[in-house]
Amino acid sequence: MRFLTARLSAKRRSPLAGLVVLVLGLLVTGIGYTVLAPANADTTASSQSTVEQGRKLFLVGCSSCHGEHGEGIVTKRGTQYGPPLVGVGAAAVDFQVGTGRMPMARPGTQAQAKEPVYTPQEISALAAYVASLGPGPAVPDKSQYDTKGLSAEEVARGGQFWRTNCTACHNFAASGGALPRGRYAPSLKGATNKQIYEAMITGPQQMPVFSDRVMRPDEKRELIAYVQGLQSQPKYGGATLGALGPVSEGLAAWVLGIGALIGVAVWIASSSVRSTKKRVNP
Repeated sequence: MRFLTARLSAKRRSPLAGLVVLVLGLLVTGIGYTVLAPANADTTASSQSTVEQGRKLFLVGCSSCHGEHGEGIVTKRGTQYGPPLVGVGAAAVDFQVGTGRMPMARPGTQAQAKEPVYTPQEISALAAYVASLGPGPAVPDKSQYDTKGLSAEEVARGGQFWRTNCTACHNFAASGGALPRGRYAPSLKGATNKQIYEAMITGPQQMPVFSDRVMRPDEKRELIAYVQGLQSQPKYGGATLGALGPVSEGLAAWVLGIGALIGVAVWIASSSVRSTKKRVNP
């Protein structure tokens, strides 16, 4: 009995024993993972299928400007025909394609919002493919941009951030404004919470990126709530004239004010007493 115990003890101290235990442990872990989490395999397959669908759509509608692999295309003059998309993330695609800014009929100074060309499913596929090219901001979850339940104090904080950082381009009433080199900050009237959030985390066109390091997610929700509140804000001063500030107000002053004065002056001149010459008989 002592001989058998000593022999088993010697085998346990053998270098091969640790290797056998490691292999058995990995085998048991792999079998357990396969049995307990079979759904992950289906998710991966579905994900790969979505990426492949997005790649096909990308090759047809996007590769002529952005390159076959999203590497971008540079013209002979050295300008960017289509910027590289590696690392822009799914959120950038969801915003640009979802608002109809992409695809563009031809490269220009700025992409304009229009009716989307792709369906929501196709947009998701395109976003999945571009996301596979490199890490970037993901499409935000509803909880990230949902503004329900925010207090008046939180909305006021969003307004303070808006007036400090955004009005220089987007106007105090979110009506948009002109920028140098033929560009402009678009109006945010009609924009959804999701679109505003995606614009902040991706920085489309000339807009800066407000990452979570620059602006916390709760601060983004506060700002979105304030912007959406501007659309239902009472018109305390009467007609807003598009809320474009001095542009529309100055135009109204010149056309209506000075135009009215000119009209009155012409009327006075045409209605004044005219002297008539009488014929005198010799």
